[in-house]
Amino acid sequence: MSQNFGSEAPRPHSNTHQRKPARYLVVIESGGYMVARLFLDDRELVAEFDASTEETGHMIQGLAASHDAGDPAWDKALQGHSAAERAAADVYLLPV
Repeated sequence: MSQNFGSEAPRPHSNTHQRKPARYLVVIESGGYMVARLFLDDRELVAEFDASTEETGHMIQGLAASHDAGDPAWDKALQGHSAAERAAADVYLLPV
């Protein structure tokens, strides 16, 4: 009979790789709605949510937006958006 009184002892945690922090926040129109998209430094999409949320405001507080979403570096990440949507998009460089 075990001495743990019905409660199994916790297993040791495994060491897993942590995801890199998001580096860019892009606020862009999509189908008539503003969406916020989080990207890694290599412009891999990691999250997308409604840009009108309170969290978006907190993330961009004190940051200056650039309008470089039309640059070729964003072509793959923002494919499916028109040139006008990309030109009007706000790109924020998030502090890490």
